[in-house]
Amino acid sequence: WHIMRVAGGLDSLIVGEGQILSQVRQCHLHSIEEDGCGGKVLSRMLNNAVAAGKRVRSETAISKGSVSISSAAVELSEMLSQQDLNLPFSEARLAVVGAGKMTRLLITHLASRGLEKITIVNRSLGRPQELQEQFPDVDIEIKLMDDLWDVVGRSDIVYTATSCVDYVIDEQKMEENGLASGRPIMLVDIAVPRNVGEDCNNIPNVVAYNVDDLKAVVAKNTAMRQREMVEAEHLLREEAGQFVAWRESLSAIPTINQLRERANSYREEELDKCTRKLANANLSEKELEAVERLSRGIVNKLLHGPMAHLRKTDSIEDKQTTLKELNAMFRLEEEHGRGRKTNGAARRRS
Repeated sequence: WHIMRVAGGLDSLIVGEGQILSQVRQCHLHSIEEDGCGGKVLSRMLNNAVAAGKRVRSETAISKGSVSISSAAVELSEMLSQQDLNLPFSEARLAVVGAGKMTRLLITHLASRGLEKITIVNRSLGRPQELQEQFPDVDIEIKLMDDLWDVVGRSDIVYTATSCVDYVIDEQKMEENGLASGRPIMLVDIAVPRNVGEDCNNIPNVVAYNVDDLKAVVAKNTAMRQREMVEAEHLLREEAGQFVAWRESLSAIPTINQLRERANSYREEELDKCTRKLANANLSEKELEAVERLSRGIVNKLLHGPMAHLRKTDSIEDKQTTLKELNAMFRLEEEHGRGRKTNGAARRRS
């Protein structure tokens, strides 16, 4: 049950996150490698856990919605682009100020939404160039801080993620650089301390969002994921139940083997008698093989029903009852030793 919850993302710090499922999948792949030490039961359990994790994420909304600041910034700007800019998010010109870890995460989330082009403004070229290498499918334009206001002036959405302790953008600087003319601009500040002054909201058609706004998005999505946990647990219990049923079915294997062995010993005894009686019938090797195939077919068909019933029995109590009935019906325990001796004698004759 624990591994099912882990794979489903229910025990993660961020409920429903996908990285843990990838880690469980790697554990399963390692367990089935030639030098792996998973064993039949552990490998099956890990495989079931991976399947359960996929099912939870596809059949519930537990992995939906942004639960990090960088992903919330993308979700918020995408959601409000039409309202604030009168422009679809897919058509908005994007820029980000700063090139640290938050910018890398931001571009990762933007790329997952089909981002094709973005401008990065930074004090140096090193980190932006690293981001160019990390995201070869995204057209990243690099500008230094001297070109900040030119970039802001031609962008629709500007994300800020620098380590500056003072405001990088505020009302006064916007006015000084001719950006208070009424053209719609969305400023999304994901930095702590803040890079964008709240007074930017005083400029007509300029809207500024900060970490507090993004935290509200994260809290809403986290609460939604918490509600989805109930349905997710229900699905995980189904998957765990299927694994337990399979594991319990393994207890029937010794009885099935004994039943096959007992039936096969009787078949070989009778086939041996029949072969001796037909010794003077001058049967060809092919005809004798046909007789043996006939005997095997009869035994297999007779055993199919009891063994299928044994495998399909779900509850542990019912399975134990069925095992006892089969043991008593075919006298498996008391004749198991005899069956071994018979098979050994048959092998020596062959």
